[in-house]
Amino acid sequence: MQYFTEPLFRIGGNYVTAAGLIAFVVFFAVGVSLAKIFQSEQFRRLLTRLKLGKNFASIIPTIFGLATLIFFTITAINAAGVPLAWNRPLPGISLTLVQIFLLVALLLGVFWISARTKSFLFDRFLVNSGLDRSLQYAISQIVSNIVLVVGVFIVLDNAGIHLGTLTVFAGAVGVGIGFGLQNIASNFISGLVILAERPITIGDRVEVAGVAGQVQQIRARSTVILTNDNITMIVPNTKFIDSPVTNWTYGDPRVRFRIPIGVAYGSDLETVRNALLEVARENSHVLEDPKPTVFLETFGDSAINLELVVWSKEMSYRPRRFRSDLNFAIAQKLREAGIEIAYPQRDVNFRGGVVRVEMTPSEKTPQRAVADGA
Repeated sequence: MQYFTEPLFRIGGNYVTAAGLIAFVVFFAVGVSLAKIFQSEQFRRLLTRLKLGKNFASIIPTIFGLATLIFFTITAINAAGVPLAWNRPLPGISLTLVQIFLLVALLLGVFWISARTKSFLFDRFLVNSGLDRSLQYAISQIVSNIVLVVGVFIVLDNAGIHLGTLTVFAGAVGVGIGFGLQNIASNFISGLVILAERPITIGDRVEVAGVAGQVQQIRARSTVILTNDNITMIVPNTKFIDSPVTNWTYGDPRVRFRIPIGVAYGSDLETVRNALLEVARENSHVLEDPKPTVFLETFGDSAINLELVVWSKEMSYRPRRFRSDLNFAIAQKLREAGIEIAYPQRDVNFRGGVVRVEMTPSEKTPQRAVADGA
């Protein structure tokens, strides 16, 4: 037992014993184990069940893991015989370790209150207000951001970090925004404009900057769009301000679809017209008002070109499938009616002379035509 109490070496005027080393290893191992637990998938699922918000739940494991590791590391150093005072200000700052942990806890509380404020307003308070759901989301997001900013300022001020001392830092940040951070600031302001003017809302089907899909989220810096291929695209908010945007569900979700068809010359056009209108009537996604219409567009080189015009709301959900279903049904109807779908062809007329066709065996040239005369 005397071996455990005998000094082994000296650190900063403090002797470290074997018992102190053992205590250091035990406390440090406990801290690492708890940090791994906070980073585990089980802990993340627990946070999801508590409905803390996706963004808030994603940062809690990291913060808890780091705080636990720091706490047990300091405790392990103290147990080893090297005293670190919890209430002594750290070099360079006027905060103690206890105040730093309290500051982190308060900031986490502010983030949690901000997330819960948004959830409460959107899911409960504004549900029966009669406002559009997209406007309810915009109000909830703006109020949540205000709560977050005000809460952070209050926590920092009460922790002794006075905002007046950050004037120089704020000036440096302003210069940074003017150069390297201007895109981030521009996207943030564009996000506020989108929430205020609401040119797009959650659930809208849009096309912007070559991306087409349904709007899933409108965040501070970017907007999340889900394509029909189930691919999530992150589009900067500035694209919705300085680029042309096609919103297929803005106002009236009805969209006109034009389906071109070419039939052979000699076809009964009235039969073709009735077949196309029957296809439109049989499709449950075609609207009755406005009524489907068939137009004779042009007399082409190889076909009479017609166009079936229908109205539908499917542009917001599955436009490609809707067009495909109509084309399949048109091909079937025309086949049943004995109407030939035209294909490119050419007629060659000989005004004079003689054409001789000579057939050769299959192992030689398959076919040869020799034309005499002009």
